[in-house]
Amino acid sequence: MWEVDLENTRIEMQSTFERIALKKQKLQNGRPLSQSVLSKIKEALSIEWTYNSNSIEGNSLTLRETQMVLQEGITVKGKPLREHFEAHNHDKAIDHLYKIIANKSKFNSSDVLSLHAYVLRSIEDEHAGRLRNGGVRISGANFVPPAAHKVSKLFDELIDFVNTNPLHLNDIEMAAILHHKFVWIHPFFDGNGRTVRLAMNLFLMQKGYPPAIILKEDRKKYYEALNLANKGNYQKLMLLICQATERSLNIYLAAMPGNDADYDSIQNIVAEEGLPYGQEYISLLARRGKIDAYKEGRVWYTSKKAVKNYMSTRKRVR
Repeated sequence: MWEVDLENTRIEMQSTFERIALKKQKLQNGRPLSQSVLSKIKEALSIEWTYNSNSIEGNSLTLRETQMVLQEGITVKGKPLREHFEAHNHDKAIDHLYKIIANKSKFNSSDVLSLHAYVLRSIEDEHAGRLRNGGVRISGANFVPPAAHKVSKLFDELIDFVNTNPLHLNDIEMAAILHHKFVWIHPFFDGNGRTVRLAMNLFLMQKGYPPAIILKEDRKKYYEALNLANKGNYQKLMLLICQATERSLNIYLAAMPGNDADYDSIQNIVAEEGLPYGQEYISLLARRGKIDAYKEGRVWYTSKKAVKNYMSTRKRVR
């Protein structure tokens, strides 16, 4: 189960891994940021995290409605009560996740189960925080999860794998393996998607990264990446996690004094003179993680500096 071949993926992703590592180091070197700035970023990212994770699972609350439910206590007319519970539950799960991180404990099964308990609280209390004891099938997936009697052992093996790291994976690689294997085990009757994204971020944030938020707009790409991982191809999933991590890193770095990043939409970047590439090609580079870029909704943002860095790298290769 734990034998994975990442050699080709690692070669393809190396420049992206290095760029993220440099940004993480830059963020660590720039700490501490002011508490007011940190609080505002954390609040905004938490609402986005709740909105996007719930939306991936079919919750129909918009980002604005999610914010109103969480911060203003409003009940949105015409939206199911369950969707309001899902928003509140996920928000409380994030609060709990930050407390886990503050305790500086290692990644463990009881913390993951406690996150799941928050996710299903007042929705399916009989299953909240409990491993499944029956079989399940996943609509649209290209695999059948293991039988219930194997779940506990596989779950414990996954936690041990994360902590011992026998394959000497970097943090992003481990996050991808954790994410995929968790989905493959499918340890719960319900709430697996929300919980795996919380668990992945618990791991990453314990390693010093900001939360990696998989966007609702990338839902199709996300499920495709998981199906590819079932066949042993982790590149698409790792790229998606890299892009989510880099987006959050950019948000924190933009708040640092002296930050000189000049991001703009690719359309606006191309409209200016001085670049030999068109919008379509630069968008392709962004989607493949070849340049420093991030996504907001459906729009990609990058900088002239990022494109020129890529151009200089190409010249060195030649």
